[in-house]
Amino acid sequence: MLDISFYKNKRVFITGHTGFKGTWLCRILLHAGAEITGFSSGVPTYPSLFEQIGLEKEMRSINADIRNGEKLTKSLNEARADIVFHLAAQPLVRLSYREPVMTYETNVMGTVNVLEAVRLTSSVRSCVNVTTDKVYENNEWCWGYRENEKLCGLDPYSNSKSCSELATYSYRKSFFGGENVPAVSSARSGNVIGGGDYADDRIIPDCVRAVSAGKEIIVRNPCSVRPYQHVLECLSGYLRLAEKQYGNKPIEGAYNFGPDSEGCVTTEKLVGLFCDAWGDGAKWRAQGGNGPHEANFLKLDCAMAKTTLGWHAWWDIKTAIHKTTEFAKVGTDIERLACIDKQINEYFGRKACLNQ
Repeated sequence: MLDISFYKNKRVFITGHTGFKGTWLCRILLHAGAEITGFSSGVPTYPSLFEQIGLEKEMRSINADIRNGEKLTKSLNEARADIVFHLAAQPLVRLSYREPVMTYETNVMGTVNVLEAVRLTSSVRSCVNVTTDKVYENNEWCWGYRENEKLCGLDPYSNSKSCSELATYSYRKSFFGGENVPAVSSARSGNVIGGGDYADDRIIPDCVRAVSAGKEIIVRNPCSVRPYQHVLECLSGYLRLAEKQYGNKPIEGAYNFGPDSEGCVTTEKLVGLFCDAWGDGAKWRAQGGNGPHEANFLKLDCAMAKTTLGWHAWWDIKTAIHKTTEFAKVGTDIERLACIDKQINEYFGRKACLNQ
């Protein structure tokens, strides 16, 4: 497992820190003893995990839009960051069909603003741009996509993330190719589940909302296959990548972080596992619709992350579901924070103690 003690006393700058992944990442880094600055435009959901567990009191949190390049550069310089994680994004496929211009502005120019800020900040040693498994041109193959496959997302969200990847590649080759410059990589992860995800149009949050209200779960695409993993899995990959390239620039590039084959399941199986874990008679049913196009089959080949970074998934799909329902059933913010800390310690080991 990853030894997060590397991050003790490191100055870490995180865009999108108030989101679901960002909140979990901040909490892990607080366990490690890092000095964290976050940059985000408010909170993306209500309720908000970031607010529920009171993270703003334990770190520097800047309320600003990633599209404001001048503010971003100034904030990164002031933070004197060693490491940058770029998570800020418009992350929803269905919303991208309704708001395509905002999606491209945020996901493409937001990435360019981050890369430019990194270029102009002398303290930065390592930068990871977080994208998605949906950056690939989807041919509905039954095997996993590798990092050298063609980038060409179809919907505005996926395509904007493909563009973000291309911008990262260009900056790496144009401005970060020499000595004494930051190492810059991109991280492509599969569908992430875990406690505290309150986003709309995501299957597990929809499941939690339905069963909590005593309703039947409605599933749009029961036969779609996706790689599902617990949020701690992909975050451990991002942390591993940022650490490894901090002192070994030649490893920079693009990396997939996804589950092993058993974690690539149909939506039907995922929801069935959720109902089993939840209990209390939870049920689901399929309901077709005329929604926008979404891929039917998607899987990642993570061999490069395994061989180059020594990373691999630890928790299987049943464990990921169990950890998610465990969090969803707690009732108070104090219990939510305790549950997150418990799961971080279970995943990373007891070395992940706060203020170590």
